[in-house]
Amino acid sequence: MGGGDAAHNLLRQCRPPVAVALSLYGCGNGSDSDLAVDNNAQSCSVVSGTGSAVVVGSGLPGDPAAPEAASGYRLGYKAKQSSNYMVVANTPLATKAGCDVLKAGGTAVDAAVAVQAVLGLVEPQSSTIAGSAFMMYYDAANKKVVAYDGRETAPAATGYYLARQDQSNASSPAPVPSARRSGRSIGVPGVMRMLDMAHKEHGKLAWAPLFDEGIRLASSGYKIPGRMGDAIRTNAANLQLDANAVAAYFNADGTPKTTGTVTTNLPYAQSLRTLATGGADAMYSGPLAEAIVAKAAQSVGDDAAKTPITPSLMTVTDLKNYQAKKRESVCTTYRSSYYICTMSPPSSGGIAIAQSLGILENFDLSQYGPTNPSNEGGVPSVMGVHLVSEAQRLAYADRDKYVADTDFIPLPGNGVSSMIDKAYLKQRASLINPNGNSMGTATAGNLGNVPLGVDKTVEKGTTHFSIVDAYGNVVSMTSTVESSMGSYHMVGGFLLTNQLTDFSAQPVDAAGVPVANRVAPGKRPRSTMAPTLVFKGTGPGDFVMATGSPGGGTIIQYVLKTVVGALDWGLDAQQATSLVNFGATNSPTTNVDGANTSLDLTALIDGLKAKGHTVNNGAQSSGVSTIMRVNRNGQTKLEGGVDPRREGIVLGDGAL
Repeated sequence: MGGGDAAHNLLRQCRPPVAVALSLYGCGNGSDSDLAVDNNAQSCSVVSGTGSAVVVGSGLPGDPAAPEAASGYRLGYKAKQSSNYMVVANTPLATKAGCDVLKAGGTAVDAAVAVQAVLGLVEPQSSTIAGSAFMMYYDAANKKVVAYDGRETAPAATGYYLARQDQSNASSPAPVPSARRSGRSIGVPGVMRMLDMAHKEHGKLAWAPLFDEGIRLASSGYKIPGRMGDAIRTNAANLQLDANAVAAYFNADGTPKTTGTVTTNLPYAQSLRTLATGGADAMYSGPLAEAIVAKAAQSVGDDAAKTPITPSLMTVTDLKNYQAKKRESVCTTYRSSYYICTMSPPSSGGIAIAQSLGILENFDLSQYGPTNPSNEGGVPSVMGVHLVSEAQRLAYADRDKYVADTDFIPLPGNGVSSMIDKAYLKQRASLINPNGNSMGTATAGNLGNVPLGVDKTVEKGTTHFSIVDAYGNVVSMTSTVESSMGSYHMVGGFLLTNQLTDFSAQPVDAAGVPVANRVAPGKRPRSTMAPTLVFKGTGPGDFVMATGSPGGGTIIQYVLKTVVGALDWGLDAQQATSLVNFGATNSPTTNVDGANTSLDLTALIDGLKAKGHTVNNGAQSSGVSTIMRVNRNGQTKLEGGVDPRREGIVLGDGAL
């Protein structure tokens, strides 16, 4: 099917043929005349080792969707370039679904809907249509940045919702089998309501056919990717408590399905059809909403032993009342050359990124770049890692104390502006000793008499994708199921998250001081997700970069090293993405990613230890997805970098 045919099929479900000349009422805000349809047959394809084009998902030699065992690092990736549009996501099939939408004239938001629909099928360990997400969106026509919040909310809950079966009884035992495996970890889903809001404001193509590729794969079959196969295996015992999960992820003989197995997920296909025809409302009222609530309320497992499960207190009313929100972005200048916008609370990631950059601009990072960047981004310098990790310690200290859902707990002082104030951050930067030892553990900054305890609740995994469309619009979106395979509760072919475990399990600290990130009805748990956009100058308009990453509490570190790599060290999109991950939470331990075993990091690690750092050299499973606008050989191009630590690819128009 050519690009024009694809566009026609996407459009025809929006209105009757006689209305061809009319604007796409109810289907976004575009019209036929401004659809940037791409008729290049090579678009959204990859080039095989023989130089011929290969369609992703075709199964032909060179197809990047061919599953491989989950591995630590894929060597040899180089930056990919395209002329008009690009998608970078962490699985090939999802990337292809989004690219096809862009090829058919869709916007970045249209493509995001298609990507999310496929991710919930082929990357359930990281994402789900019943999960949550944050989206940073750049509207090229109006030169505006919008932050969309699709974070889950808590049902009727007190601060002890995750700690006690009976919230009002101090001696009540904890939820079973664990807080995560119980219904208590399941939040009211937000991602589909968020995508619906963004699509109504910025979509061009009809909503329903954006789900077609997800429906096709779920119905006709797909090969289980390596990371999904590994997640099924490692989470088998918990998945076996759920009959729906067993039906989806286990063979008839009771063994877990493995990487490369061709499988279908017919209930998922039906759920996507329901969303396609009924809109996002279909998840928040009616049979699908009732099924979600019933699953979350399950009190015994489907296993032979009937394992007790503490149920959720979620109701259909909770789903009906859920609202996605538009937030004021966290935006700041960097070195007077760049304007950076990222996610606001309930994410802590955006403030931490902005604070870290505000601290780092007091140092000349340009002289501390990695050696030999053409080799997988190179080996970071001791001083570069020292300065960045020290800045992060200071940012995490503020995050751990002050940041939560600001609809419930206000930030100190004047809010975000106080936390990213240049003078405040210069004072924080003075606490860093470039030539001395690491500070180890930082103290939160003095932002007024705010009686809040420190919360170091650890988050787990997510996924991220970046999209630029042919109209110049940009999406940077991080989506999550929380821990691998979420809460292990499955309904309608999709998993329910354990997102509420991102709240502090205890509402007060050891001294009895309330924690900002405590549970409350309707509240959104703190997140570290940090989808980020970069522009040249002092405001949005001249797009430079979209990036973000999964990684739970370490997302801040993955995103910051990518931004610093590109802006301070001149790395291209792939080099900045591939670059060794490094950084620190507010602890004496500094992370130096050991995923790329081809690099000799001995001197770096020894140098950090000499400066008092305790070094963790374990492999880190980031999933950075980066798109930059660059000038190459006198031409303006989109340049993509995909994280070699996961399974994703870069796709766009024209030769890559």
